[in-house]
Amino acid sequence: MCDEYPITFDILWALSFNQDIQQQLRSNASFMSKLSHLEKECDNEQMRKITHGLLWNLEINHEDHSKSEINDRDTFDIMISYSHKDKIFCQQIYEELTKSGYRVWIDFDQMHGNVMDAMAQAIERSHTVIICMSEEYRKSNYCRAEAHYAFQRQRKIVPVLLQKHYKPDRWLLFLIGQLLYIDFIKYEFSRAMEMLFKELKGTSIAETNLVAIQLKQDAIDTLPKLYVSPILPKNILDWTQTDVQGWLVGHNLIQMSYLLTECNGRSLLYLDDYIRNGDINQILILLQEDLFRRTGQTLSLIELSCFRSLMDEQKQILESDISTRATRPNNNGDEKQCFVGCRIM
Repeated sequence: MCDEYPITFDILWALSFNQDIQQQLRSNASFMSKLSHLEKECDNEQMRKITHGLLWNLEINHEDHSKSEINDRDTFDIMISYSHKDKIFCQQIYEELTKSGYRVWIDFDQMHGNVMDAMAQAIERSHTVIICMSEEYRKSNYCRAEAHYAFQRQRKIVPVLLQKHYKPDRWLLFLIGQLLYIDFIKYEFSRAMEMLFKELKGTSIAETNLVAIQLKQDAIDTLPKLYVSPILPKNILDWTQTDVQGWLVGHNLIQMSYLLTECNGRSLLYLDDYIRNGDINQILILLQEDLFRRTGQTLSLIELSCFRSLMDEQKQILESDISTRATRPNNNGDEKQCFVGCRIM
């Protein structure tokens, strides 16, 4: 089939981003032998590029570029990852960035030779990767490989939207997650560039992680002095803002502590009700945007899940406490009835 329909190789490349399919392809000795042969002997440049892409995903001839020595002269502030069908738009962005003093790597002429190695080296040498999103970008295996490698190497990713009526979908939506993107369609070009410059001045992923770790350690080290009284009130309704901060940091919910600095115990209960009974997607977006404004980070779904689990425990404690109070004997030796309906009966 591959011989009769060469496009099959491109389809297999797209499928090979899936780890299970990678394993199946690797286990097919005749197919792997054919790929190795095509890589060396094929006269069709496009076919060789596809072969390189497939072998890259299958980790054949995949060098660890992070270990190569890189001089300061070889580094770039930004790499622009884009589909060549969006070249004109991306060239405008490139020119504005270089005018502002940024060192920018961009492939205007389409790389020749082993494009995967060249792509990897460009990402390794860049601090930030701008992903220029469009339908053509999402369809391209080359672009997908670039975006995945940038994510894998923990480069700061800044998405920009270039196509009208397009919203990130499929693998592209999964990769950018809850990152805020600059919409060059919604805003005039000059305004969108201002927003892009502002985003580029933010900290890198590595720097953000280091700051978060240090803040977390500082919070834990100073927890007894800043947050927690000797005994946290049993009833969540009695918690102050200080109690809430101590409870959150004490359970390693650092991002939630940034979000909920003004909350007391009653506010936590209200928030938990909103999350459970409201539109979860809309609420998640609002929480993500709020945290991003405060810290430049996106909210961990794992941390949000832990928060909800801990809130379940606090609600059970609260319900148990209410039930105990409701059935406590009164001054006449009788037990209070729990429900109004019981008293009526």
